[in-house]
Amino acid sequence: MDVVGYSALMQKAEEATYAEFERLKRDLIEPSLSRHDGRLIKTTGDGALVEFASPLSATRCALELQDHLAAGSSPLKLRIGLNLGDVIVGQDGDIYGDGINIAVRLEGIADPGGILISDKVYAEVEGKLDAGFDDRGEQQLKNISKPIRAYAVRAGAHGALTEGLSAAPPLPDKAAIAIAVLPFENMSGDPEQEYFADGMVEEITTALSRFKWLFVIARNSSFTFKGKAVDIKEVGRRLGVRYILQGSVRKAAGKVRITGQLIDAVTGAHIWADTFERDLTDVFALQDEVTLAVVSAIEPKILQTEVALSARRRPENLTAYDFFLRAIQQSFPVTREGLAEAIRLARRALELDPGGRAASLASVFHLNNVVFGYSTDPKFELKEAVRLSHLALRIDDGDPSTLAGASLISAYVVRDSESALEMADRAVALNPNSFNAWSCRGWVYRAAGLPQEAVRCFERGIRMSPIDPTMFAGMGMALVELRRFDEAIVAGKKAQRLNPSHSYAYLCRASAFAHLGRDAEAREAAARLLEVNPTFRISGWIALSGQSNAQLVTDGLRKAGLPE
Repeated sequence: MDVVGYSALMQKAEEATYAEFERLKRDLIEPSLSRHDGRLIKTTGDGALVEFASPLSATRCALELQDHLAAGSSPLKLRIGLNLGDVIVGQDGDIYGDGINIAVRLEGIADPGGILISDKVYAEVEGKLDAGFDDRGEQQLKNISKPIRAYAVRAGAHGALTEGLSAAPPLPDKAAIAIAVLPFENMSGDPEQEYFADGMVEEITTALSRFKWLFVIARNSSFTFKGKAVDIKEVGRRLGVRYILQGSVRKAAGKVRITGQLIDAVTGAHIWADTFERDLTDVFALQDEVTLAVVSAIEPKILQTEVALSARRRPENLTAYDFFLRAIQQSFPVTREGLAEAIRLARRALELDPGGRAASLASVFHLNNVVFGYSTDPKFELKEAVRLSHLALRIDDGDPSTLAGASLISAYVVRDSESALEMADRAVALNPNSFNAWSCRGWVYRAAGLPQEAVRCFERGIRMSPIDPTMFAGMGMALVELRRFDEAIVAGKKAQRLNPSHSYAYLCRASAFAHLGRDAEAREAAARLLEVNPTFRISGWIALSGQSNAQLVTDGLRKAGLPE
């Protein structure tokens, strides 16, 4: 265990801090160790190393200490790390070994006022205490070769009070992912570039705040770290965020080079890094361009990291947000089994927490189940898609993701093009950095018989997410309608390479090949379409969502020999 921020406290009030810690050791820590059979191995200036006869005794002692501190008036807070393992006992009675090192490293990344335990301790105490556990996933600890799975302990007064006293402020939404953008370092030696660097951070912060699932720390808080050497983990704890974006700006010879890196503040791991070099002509245009590049790169990375963290959690510890993340994971790439599981998980999320995002996700999954030919009851699924879409809009009709999903349902099920276009336009206006909003807008404009605008939307979306087969497939069909058949074949091929089970990848290629008179290739693409979607019929294609607007695509499908 150690005292949080001990060095800083000593600088402010050395005698008072020393006296308070000595009082805590005498009046709280030593009596608690005695009650729980803990053996004090040694003390440091701001902490202690203790050995216990069992993990249960150690955890009970840790909870007792934190509960008393949370309920009292002491200005000091402890961080506690617990591990179970073999130790080497020295002649002086000190203990050594990896078991000790892991406990020390866990203490170092524990929350202020918190307790962090290894998976070995968790296995021994789970279910035996009036306590809850938050799975923090695998942690790569300094000088420890293998990642260690860690759990934060919470119980009664400890959980409630330390949440209020912690340096990490509570988040407004349990489904929000917290991120802070630190001031970019000016590497130019030119004070005027300070304004450009600060403006860059302002733009990125504003762009990130448009994602409602991100909780973005305000500029005023982030800029308290300006010009200071920072410990990312400490910044994360003080601001209450998991993710930190930091970077630098360097100007030279009419060019500007901007670097950025996204870091997990809990583990210290680098999630993303990139460098952008541009001509320094129009400063505002440059800021817009780099903001788009940075935000569109890190948003999918954060989502991927959150999905991976959720996938590692034990099933009994899952929350509505975990089910939501797992549903996203199952939906990509599109397969029959994956969509079925995605629908189940999204509905489970909706049962636990009736939020708009889960309802919107489930509605689109039901639509996709019909579109890809996987549904055994299309009428029911389309009806569910509409019901869930309306539910999502009632909960939050100002969320860009909800509007984007609802625009698809309106275009392809309700067949209200005017409403679909209006919602798709609003989605990208609210968040022009969302690749999902641009993708949905592309599909809506394509269904409305406006392929040129659809292509523009898909191009914008692909710049942000270049590995999305659905956008390439949608672009392929829009290009067929524009008689750009060769380009449609290329787009379809990219969609196929990204997901060989994506039926629309073969659909646009079959139509484009047929229009070019490449009959053998058209028939081959048609055959592959029927392999992945045996129920495909041209009449169903036309019936679903008014596909009569895609006349050239439909004509090509007939020429390719697909069943009517």
